[in-house]
Amino acid sequence: MKRILFYILLTLGALIFLYPFLWMIIASISPENQIGNLTFLPTALTLSSYKQMLSKIPIGRAFFNSLFVSSVITFGVLVFGSMVGYALSRLEFKGRDLIFYIIIFTMTLPFQITLIPQYILMVKFGWVDTYWALIVPYLMNALGIIMFRQYFKSIPQDLLDAARLDGCGELKIIFKILWPNSVPALVTIGIITFMASWNEVLWPLIVIRNDHLMTMPQLVTLFAVGGAAESQLGVKLAAATMLALPIVLAYLFFQKYFIESMASTGIKE
Repeated sequence: MKRILFYILLTLGALIFLYPFLWMIIASISPENQIGNLTFLPTALTLSSYKQMLSKIPIGRAFFNSLFVSSVITFGVLVFGSMVGYALSRLEFKGRDLIFYIIIFTMTLPFQITLIPQYILMVKFGWVDTYWALIVPYLMNALGIIMFRQYFKSIPQDLLDAARLDGCGELKIIFKILWPNSVPALVTIGIITFMASWNEVLWPLIVIRNDHLMTMPQLVTLFAVGGAAESQLGVKLAAATMLALPIVLAYLFFQKYFIESMASTGIKE
């Protein structure tokens, strides 16, 4: 009975959590005059909201921009984060612990503190309205460094020593030895980084003004609040669904590795 009650509570919690997203999808394919009724099963289904949304904004170009920017950022965080995490976990050098504590401290700083200096740098570099402004500031991630450090600590030192005896350099150890043995950490950091960069709105609004360079969150935000949607809720929900769907699909596909890494990362100090 306890187990049955436990699963009933879990099911109710899952339904409560999923209901807003499922309602958004259903509402986006419902007639405009039925959305306000908050009914989960409409009497008719239509794709008119998606057709109107596609005709009003260049969502395809924005999707490509978001996919390109998020993919490059994710790849950069995996490469540079694993290199720094390896140095902080396995290499002995003066000030190693101090650097680690400074990295942790940077996680406590609000993004707004560095916003203006970061924008000034983008202006001085001439990167405003370019992909560089969207990508370069996010190529290093404190959370990724910390997670890599903790995960690399769980890998036996004997494995690394054997690789060195075989002539492997430090970079080869990272990418040929540690990466194949750290798939859960790679997937988890990749998903978290991809989600964060995909959903970023404020920074693109500041550094990007060209419609052809706008990311999906930026374009959808301007579309929803700028008047282009013409107060049509269905069109707004269609744009929001297009924005959220790739992240949901990515998490569903990689959830096994994500849960495994979240359960194991940080166990060993």
